[in-house]
Amino acid sequence: MDHAPIVVHRPSPSGGRRVTVRDEIAGLAHSDEDLIEFLRRASLPDAESLLDDPRWVEWRGGRPHDYGAV
Repeated sequence: MDHAPIVVHRPSPSGGRRVTVRDEIAGLAHSDEDLIEFLRRASLPDAESLLDDPRWVEWRGGRPHDYGAV
């Protein structure tokens, strides 16, 4: 695999970021809490500690932890 197993894609114009886990769509996150829940559902119980680890999470097209429109 040439990228991290978790990808948080660029913010959408209406807010939120698509999240993929191992190339499968996990959902649209509007917060770190949403993202953590998606990762927990993907059997990653220590998800919170992974958010800033580039080996696990790749933040594309925007700043990490920024989910766009509120």
